[in-house]
Amino acid sequence: MNKKDIKVIFSDIDQTLYSHVTKRVPSSAINAIKEMQSKGIKFFLCSGRNFYLIRKTGILDIVHPDGLITMNGAQVIIDNEIIYSYPIPEESIDALIKFSKRLKFGLTLIEEHEGHINYIDDKVISAHEKYGTRFPQPRTFPDHYDRTIYQAIAFCDSFDESLFVPHLKKCKTARWDEFAVDIMPSDSDKSKGIMAALDHLNLEVEQCMAIGDANNDLEMLSFAGVSVAMGNGLPQVKAIADFITSDIDEDGWAKAMLKYGLISSIKH
Repeated sequence: MNKKDIKVIFSDIDQTLYSHVTKRVPSSAINAIKEMQSKGIKFFLCSGRNFYLIRKTGILDIVHPDGLITMNGAQVIIDNEIIYSYPIPEESIDALIKFSKRLKFGLTLIEEHEGHINYIDDKVISAHEKYGTRFPQPRTFPDHYDRTIYQAIAFCDSFDESLFVPHLKKCKTARWDEFAVDIMPSDSDKSKGIMAALDHLNLEVEQCMAIGDANNDLEMLSFAGVSVAMGNGLPQVKAIADFITSDIDEDGWAKAMLKYGLISSIKH
């Protein structure tokens, strides 16, 4: 793969670009992004978070992406315009609310600009502390929720997950913590968002690179022309990647760009 073939980078945020150890984006990655963008290579953030939560991390003050793929591919934003969106079916949200109340686990429902949680316990606190995220606004969910939801997070263990998943029509899950699991439409994931972005940009899949570390990155890494797993990534992510780079805190992001000739050197 020559550097001229890659025209766009799709990067996960948490533990790929933003370190939970140092609580920052490595300077080598910031400089790599600037150099690539100066050469006309586009850079997208591709996250499980919605736009509101991405903005709250402060990452948009540090890097300036050409677009965002949010909520695990449920929405694509380019030039401040939503070019693609794919919400969760209403009946699945209602079923989730029912199970959340019965099994007493925290449930976050994520809308386009905001998110709400119905119940905060030790599992919720633990997951948020590990990932340095703030709690969404608390709200009591009615049995039927009439808002458009793009993604949900259930703060429960895998046993509780096994109880409610069979009752969610057209949905699938991606666990990112011992006590937290993302819920999204079964035919939606980060790769679907990338597909919509490539179509909008008139680019081919062979011209894109995806880089990530976790379960919700598997589809985009399988789909992309070039796939990179972080050194700190999960074994199943490394197993499908074209290249395994270093740990996030060892300049892993920038080293991947250097490996494919997209930058001239690692700059701190």
